[in-house]
Amino acid sequence: MIYENKPNLTNMTQQRESLLSIKNLRVWFELRRWGFGLAGHVRAVDNVSFELGRGEAIAVVGESGCGKSSLMKTLLGLYKPTSGDITFEGKNLKDFDSEGMRSYHARVGYVQQDPFGALAPFLSVERILEEPLIIGGVKSKEERLQRIKKVMQEVKLMPFEDFLGKFPHMLSGGQQQRVVIARAMIMEPRFLVADEPVSMLDASVRVEILKLLRGLQTTHNLSVIYITHDLSTVSYFSERIFVMYAGQIIEKAKVRDLLDDAKHPYTVALLNGTSEPDANNAKTFKEVPPGEPPSLVKPPAGCRFHPRCAHMIAGTCDIKEPEEYEPTPGHFVHCWLYDKKQ
Repeated sequence: MIYENKPNLTNMTQQRESLLSIKNLRVWFELRRWGFGLAGHVRAVDNVSFELGRGEAIAVVGESGCGKSSLMKTLLGLYKPTSGDITFEGKNLKDFDSEGMRSYHARVGYVQQDPFGALAPFLSVERILEEPLIIGGVKSKEERLQRIKKVMQEVKLMPFEDFLGKFPHMLSGGQQQRVVIARAMIMEPRFLVADEPVSMLDASVRVEILKLLRGLQTTHNLSVIYITHDLSTVSYFSERIFVMYAGQIIEKAKVRDLLDDAKHPYTVALLNGTSEPDANNAKTFKEVPPGEPPSLVKPPAGCRFHPRCAHMIAGTCDIKEPEEYEPTPGHFVHCWLYDKKQ
């Protein structure tokens, strides 16, 4: 189920300086009907809190529509929070003026899911990588070229002269994604968001791109948030896993702790749905929860997973939102099953 030959990340999250702090973050989108005013809100991100350490890599996992991408686009400054706080290097994003946000954007890199769609088809590789430098105020053409050369060497696009004049359609999928990564790294960011960076690539290329990202993270001491629905890759790249469901983070733990001993019934279901490379298991269909994820316009009362949960406690799970419990050290879960009073 999990890729092997992965680095030992067990103790790397301890005693880290915080780079990014999220407190009670909500991102609600207004839902309007023409002529009838406000019809409600889409609660894409609802009361999310976590800390990201300097140089730490975390994975945010969950099925489509759970709020992963909305959370990350908010951290990138593309969406405005409805409420809550985002603190970067001790400074609240609410206090940033336009120049402050411009500086913040220069320190945050973004690796998109679809490399071809992320690259302007009418720009050469040189122009794609040069544009952030021009916007960032690097006036010297020679300096821009040197920085482009350096980052292309780091992402293994060599000899770099062969790629500068090429356009995205002239590159393979893996090469396109390397250009996307190079663009994300060109301003020497402190924080990188990788939004399902290997889901559009061939299986043979995925491990290469993950190794590349891991190498860049280690070399530059980057903090990375890796968004994925594929649990088969998270142990290779990340140190902690955050599981999202219906706009909320419902479980947080170190990678090995969560993969070996998932606590929340939804996380167990995710693991059951992860594809097995072992051909002997190909004919085995594991149990997955019935039904569909809830509407984010009118989410169910109490635990949002309770309509699909086989362990639902009537009168509790369907009424009250679960608190956060720590059944084992460093392993946090929002589930009434771990309330000792039950």
